[in-house]
Amino acid sequence: MLDIKQIRENPQAVQDRLNRRGGNYDLQPILQLDAQQRELETKLSQLNARSNEIGKLVGQKMKAGAKPNDPEIVALKEEGNELKTQVGEFEPQAKQLIAEISAQLLSFPNLPSDSTPIGKSEEENVEVRRWGDEYIPQNTNILPHWEIGEKLGILNFERSVKVAQSRFVTLIGAGAALERALISFMLDRQIQAGYVEVMPPVLVNSDALTGTGQLPKFADESFKCANDDLWLVPTAEVPITNLYRDEVLTAESLPIYHCAYTPCFRREAGSYGKDTRGLIRLHQFNKVELVKFVHPDTSEEEHQNLVRDAEAILQALKLPYRILELCSGDIGFSAARCYDLEVWLPSAGKYREISSCSNCWDFQARRAGIRFKEAGKKGTQFVHTLNGSGLAIGRTMSAILENYQQSDGTIRIPEVLQPYLHREVL
Repeated sequence: MLDIKQIRENPQAVQDRLNRRGGNYDLQPILQLDAQQRELETKLSQLNARSNEIGKLVGQKMKAGAKPNDPEIVALKEEGNELKTQVGEFEPQAKQLIAEISAQLLSFPNLPSDSTPIGKSEEENVEVRRWGDEYIPQNTNILPHWEIGEKLGILNFERSVKVAQSRFVTLIGAGAALERALISFMLDRQIQAGYVEVMPPVLVNSDALTGTGQLPKFADESFKCANDDLWLVPTAEVPITNLYRDEVLTAESLPIYHCAYTPCFRREAGSYGKDTRGLIRLHQFNKVELVKFVHPDTSEEEHQNLVRDAEAILQALKLPYRILELCSGDIGFSAARCYDLEVWLPSAGKYREISSCSNCWDFQARRAGIRFKEAGKKGTQFVHTLNGSGLAIGRTMSAILENYQQSDGTIRIPEVLQPYLHREVL
């Protein structure tokens, strides 16, 4: 959530940074509501002050011997009753204005960082670096991962349609074992890197989704339970971030690092016709997520470290990848700055996203009410939150099935996974 004070005091600066995202973001309605609300608050403050003053005057005069039916006492009480009537009329109006301002604030995305490249679309994202060119397969007859997976009997999409619908997969035998091995390997590595593992609920309430920015804008992207205020998680970022909702942490407790495996559920609204085959864009997929709560002064350094923690998994698996810094027109709703990790898929002859590592600054913390207090200082500050996939399991599996595919149709298991699978070949 943006800071209404920042919008009020520097509307043009906020407008200019919103414009970098593209789209139409008009601050005038919220500025008008804010002016009305502040004017009404001033009136209420004046009315309450006068009401308190009358109460004291009546008390003093009564103590000095005035009678309840004295004209002066009657007049003061009538004025006091009129003030209470006005307060009773204005308070609901003030609450309504506050609710309208809050609703509008929830609709605005985060402001892009000054470091974020300015651009209109993914075409203007900036490549930062590549790694692992020497591991790109030279074999030109590599089957797409869904073909080799079905041929090996480890992926089944057709039977999944009977159980659910399209864009679901059933993992069988070595496929299920490989998925489980990847989850365990990623968690083990991130725990070694200093993250504390969490196994959170995979059903979350509306407040949780609002806190991280999925609601209200992206309601159509999530699956909601019909009879409860509960949603299936789109990412572990949601429950982990909201573990600290409405809390004041100590500065000494920061930074807080968490990693978590969860199944993730997304409608993929608006993506029909894209990646209809394979593991790239499913309604249900597994993911290991990394989440950080940090002091604002260290947030940029922590972001770079988060990217390195995610790419360390790809390096350990010896999967070729590149890193892009997303431009202002392509960063996510809650992000101020974002890097995408893209893994090489030989069958497509291109890199595909496998992780987004975002620095959200205080945007999510302001929505979720996550603050911290430094010893010896007055007041509190909002933490900075960061998140990134470490990694998306299905996409990692698809990269392994293609990059480790051998000419005889088998799949060589990456060395770091062999102790988990107790085998060298699929």
